[in-house]
Amino acid sequence: MHDVAVVGGGPAGSHVAGRLVKLGYDVAVLERKQYLSEPVCCTGIISRECTTTFAIDEDLIFRWANGARIISPSGEVVKLWRPEPQAAIVDRVSFNISLASRAQGRGARYLMGTQVRAVKVQDDRVVIEAGCDGEPLSIEARVAVIATGFSLGFVEGLGLGRISDSVPGIQVEVAAPTIDDVEVYCGREVAPGFFGWLVPTSPGRALVGLLARRSLGTYLEKLMSSLEAQGKIMAANSEPMHWGIPLKPLPKTYGQRLMVVGTAAGQVKPTTGGGIYYGLLCADIAADHLDRALAADDLSARSLARYEREWKKKLGRELRVGYWARKVYERLNDGQIEKIFDIMQSSGILEDLLKDEDLSFDWHGGVVSRVFNYRVFLKTIAAMNLPTGLIKRLTSWGRGGG
Repeated sequence: MHDVAVVGGGPAGSHVAGRLVKLGYDVAVLERKQYLSEPVCCTGIISRECTTTFAIDEDLIFRWANGARIISPSGEVVKLWRPEPQAAIVDRVSFNISLASRAQGRGARYLMGTQVRAVKVQDDRVVIEAGCDGEPLSIEARVAVIATGFSLGFVEGLGLGRISDSVPGIQVEVAAPTIDDVEVYCGREVAPGFFGWLVPTSPGRALVGLLARRSLGTYLEKLMSSLEAQGKIMAANSEPMHWGIPLKPLPKTYGQRLMVVGTAAGQVKPTTGGGIYYGLLCADIAADHLDRALAADDLSARSLARYEREWKKKLGRELRVGYWARKVYERLNDGQIEKIFDIMQSSGILEDLLKDEDLSFDWHGGVVSRVFNYRVFLKTIAAMNLPTGLIKRLTSWGRGGG
């Protein structure tokens, strides 16, 4: 019997595995992909803070970005730029392989091509029923860590509740010989309630994608046609990939002999959909608490609840503020979005934010609070006939609440 079974070999799962085997535990990782070299649904944008905190190898980074061009529905461009690099665009496939190789090098056992069907918690163990190469497989461990990424049906089957809000995404790799900046596109005609993107990766290549609650293929075709007409991209290099992004966390991320980590737990920025850094941070927290629980042989729900308390202490406010900021944006029409673009620039808010070194690529709660501290911004939002409850939340953030 293993000490720990990790379901999912993405960044969060491999990081938990690597931490635990280094501490001397027997860890098995069950990954549904046959090979980690298979494509990944992700833009691969991570912050400089993330690369430093987790010692990301420079060889995994396609390029650094000092900012991004944000494009309004009418085509107005706002350039968010700082003199020093703010984010890295990593090779997501190589990133996955690197973290898995690190864990394997320390002793983690990876079972590739393994489709987990059920996780059954017993008094003294967890039994994971799976299939591998057409044959049934049963894995036993003292505790299971669920790091499957977005997988609503599977996570619901654990009895920990369900993620109540999520959005689908779509992305395709394209030829883009002349693109150097990350571009973000706003507006109802691009991605209603959300946004589209053009992200340069390796030389001559880029990713085009968007989030939207419906008609993803139609909106992607329109965005690509527009970008081709502008000469920014050429033909697609691959078929579009689809995935889901949680906008709210799982109601409960622990149980008896169970922890849920990363995107599967909803530890994702609701504003941008980015989950790598938050997932790695929570994987560290999970590994620390599992170490104590395994050493004490106390894997009860009460013991593992400490994991959830700690990760919510670190990320809880960020996720709440980000979610309600997301809900506000989703209600705006194109005219209102244009008005916010104008206010941010004409009032000097944007300039102030870019000068504030404390405002971060990853920690959006501070940005929201700062923006809502500006009377002109609150006055503009209040005139947009948004629901009263949202206005009250915005006012609370402006006062530093949340």
